[in-house]
Amino acid sequence: MREQVKEEMENIPRGDFSQNMLRLYYWALRMESKGKKSKNTNATKEDILRECIKCVKSEDQNFKAEYDRTYFRLK
Repeated sequence: MREQVKEEMENIPRGDFSQNMLRLYYWALRMESKGKKSKNTNATKEDILRECIKCVKSEDQNFKAEYDRTYFRLK
């Protein structure tokens, strides 16, 4: 599980404060979604990224998320 999420994290680069918050949220929420006691086990990596971007944008309205758009196929 950790290895899979670490691989996914390689597709979300480090950056400024808001970009790093995106990475922090993604790690926490994705690990939780993969846990045995998770209620959100059907969440895809795209679902989690979308939720994280929304969280960061609520704090920084000008935030432009950086991520590999071929790896994460957000609509």
